[in-house]
Amino acid sequence: MAGESNSIAPEKPQSVPKNAQWLGGQGAGVWFTISAEENNYQIKRYSSAGNLDCEGLFSIEEGQFNLNGPYQFTYISHCAQCRIIQNNKVFVFNLMNHQ
Repeated sequence: MAGESNSIAPEKPQSVPKNAQWLGGQGAGVWFTISAEENNYQIKRYSSAGNLDCEGLFSIEEGQFNLNGPYQFTYISHCAQCRIIQNNKVFVFNLMNHQ
């Protein structure tokens, strides 16, 4: 149904890494992954079908994000900026370059 939220994760396509997190959205959702790259973070976004939508190197605005601790991607996250909740704090990651 149009406008319906798709918050329940579908079966993860084989092309999406096992550690990817689902972020449901209006009508569709996406899968996100994050990994450390020197002092920054590599973030990738995959469509619900498993296609790589975008990826890039992101810097964190402020704070100490722990990649090894529990976290959850949240709204508003897209190809230029992502938000992740960890320990009740929202961390904002900004795109440095698009790959």
